Amino acid sequence: MATRTDAPTRREQILKEAARLFAERGFHGVGVDEIGAAVGISGPGLYRHFAGKDAMLAELLVGISDSLLTGAKRRLEEADGGAPEAVLDSLIEGHIDFALDDRPLITLHDRELDRLRDSDRKLVRQLQRQYVELWVGVVRELYPELAEPAARSAVHSVFGLLNSTPHLTRPGSLPGRAGTAELLHRMARGAFAAAGTS
Repeated sequence: MATRTDAPTRREQILKEAARLFAERGFHGVGVDEIGAAVGISGPGLYRHFAGKDAMLAELLVGISDSLLTGAKRRLEEADGGAPEAVLDSLIEGHIDFALDDRPLITLHDRELDRLRDSDRKLVRQLQRQYVELWVGVVRELYPELAEPAARSAVHSVFGLLNSTPHLTRPGSLPGRAGTAELLHRMARGAFAAAGTS
């Protein structure tokens, strides 16, 4: 989501504002009229784009899970058998881009995943498992002595670290985007190195 450079479509504008509002006030604390007002259309006008708030929530959460997985696969293909360290760095950079640029989606996932229909929630979980396993494979290439369950735990721990960005929202709590990205990258690599040497 964060890597696109052309102007967002109306649908994308709606999703971005819905994510922001849902993250700020909760899914049930936001009405379609408020989402519409945020993008300059009437609440009922949203129904030309989405069946309702539930459809927006599903597209947001399924969409970001799919986007992360697709981006990670693309990074692996671009690496084309490159050094595992460089591949891991690329995966970390991609996740940091998400964690810094799409913070409302992290909050939304944490708070609202259980509101999805079963089929959508299962799809999110399936996409997330694939994303995790892709990382586990790369981590184990770099640290072959690390057992698979330990590598999986390390990946989840690093995700927890990187996905903590919504909690760093006080003015001055972040050293700027580049500095924060660099800090998060060093911390992620340090966590994997610690896991790999234990």
